[in-house]
Amino acid sequence: MTMSDVRIIKKYPNRRLYDTAISSYITLEDVKRLVLDRVEFQVVDARSQEDLTRTILLQIITEQEEQGTPILTTELLEQLIRFYGDTLQGMMSSYLERSLSFFIEQQSSMRNQLQDLVTQTPLGMMSEMAERNLNMWKTMQENFLAASGMQGPAHSTPKKDSDAQPKKNDK
Repeated sequence: MTMSDVRIIKKYPNRRLYDTAISSYITLEDVKRLVLDRVEFQVVDARSQEDLTRTILLQIITEQEEQGTPILTTELLEQLIRFYGDTLQGMMSSYLERSLSFFIEQQSSMRNQLQDLVTQTPLGMMSEMAERNLNMWKTMQENFLAASGMQGPAHSTPKKDSDAQPKKNDK
């Protein structure tokens, strides 16, 4: 998608949002619908042209967290705040993105497997998926720790014979 295909929403000083694609004012709920529909958009300040997309998305998350059962617990929010300014802040963002992508892939896989219940019992399917998820999480965490230089000997995994490089003969 090119930059011209990105839907532009202008935010005016009166806090109203104007969708230039439909020439109409919209609400945060409408912006949420764009996200759910996977429409690429950018929210810009009508005067300064500053990108306000993150700010609007955070407002939507705040509203969602105040309604119903929140996803972000107080403890999780506290932990996230502690990462701001930390040397690992950039890695944390990447880690969270990969974790969420992984979770979404697993959710899709689970839905596909639920459709195949005819060939497998639900308990067996859930057990198999839980085992796969655990193995993938372990691998992802090991990769994260290795990338951050925090992995020590206690966390290292033994190499397979196929991973070992051939030794040169000293003659």
